[in-house]
Amino acid sequence: MVFGVREAAWPLIRQDLHLAYFAIGVLLALPNIAAVVIEPLLGLLADAGYRRLLIVGGGVVFSLALAMIGFAWSFAVLLLAFVALYPACGAFVSLSQATLMDVDTSRREANMARWVLAGSFGVVLGPLLLTLALVGGYGWRPIFVCLAVLSLALVGAALAALRSGKVQQLLVMLEAGDLMGDLLTGYLALYFVDVAGTSPIEAGLAVFSLTIAGLAGDALLLPLLRHVSGMSYLRASSLAAVIAYPVFLLAQGLGAKLIPLALLGVLRAGWYAVPQARLYQLIPEASGSILVLSNAGALVSAVIPLGFGFAAERVGFGPAMWFLMLGPLIMLFVSRMATDEAAPAGPPQPAGSSRS
Repeated sequence: MVFGVREAAWPLIRQDLHLAYFAIGVLLALPNIAAVVIEPLLGLLADAGYRRLLIVGGGVVFSLALAMIGFAWSFAVLLLAFVALYPACGAFVSLSQATLMDVDTSRREANMARWVLAGSFGVVLGPLLLTLALVGGYGWRPIFVCLAVLSLALVGAALAALRSGKVQQLLVMLEAGDLMGDLLTGYLALYFVDVAGTSPIEAGLAVFSLTIAGLAGDALLLPLLRHVSGMSYLRASSLAAVIAYPVFLLAQGLGAKLIPLALLGVLRAGWYAVPQARLYQLIPEASGSILVLSNAGALVSAVIPLGFGFAAERVGFGPAMWFLMLGPLIMLFVSRMATDEAAPAGPPQPAGSSRS
């Protein structure tokens, strides 16, 4: 929900704080770099027995960072808040996810899909809440303060594995999927305002359309994984996205763009859940070290928003959006190289089953 609100609010944040595209790139890149540096240590500490402390402490810092975003009066304060928010999210959210993966090792793909589905509900609610706040005349800042209060109430062999070709493939797929995931969502509202010429409210509608389609895709993925392997789905969906994304960019008008955009929201379902679940399968009983592996791959991709912001300043926002085509192209290439050996064996268990 937090990032759903932020992505839809970028035009308003940019206007309020007078931000250039490159400044927005800095706001998206430097916090990722901070998370890449800090989160591996968090993963090792989690496996050393400090997981509960890290989750609770991460939740507290997460809440304080959200409050800081709501009261940010300058670029520097907003940057500091984001730098604190990203690693705190790793401790608060990612370690909770790792714990879920350890609870039922035989249903990791399905459980990861459920995790993403729950997250999609929050992402859909984000732009919707922002729109309601704008209509009510409250602006974007009170939403982040409310989220800070809400999140505070909710607080209650890595190096050897990295040499594995299968692990490397999964890490590449995770980072490639992020181009059509967080990066596309992050710049989408700005794209509709600055390139497509829509109003901020129409741009919020576009973000909402993408996220609601993603929610539908995440929901459809659960029954689909009972009949096809996750890797087969990734191959088919990335191929379809290679076609749908240029259609989205070339379409004229808000209505014409929303159709292929919604299709992309459905297609990218599973681009995180499937590779991440298989990463957990390759490294059982040490899920905290997944943070080390994930951040090893994210070290390069953390600067992508910075590069995108620089490219948007130099060649224009519209042409820079074509760079995101690399996401489905890389996903298609790597998924064709990968095998289905990591797929779980046996029939799926009932949805409510778990092992403790």
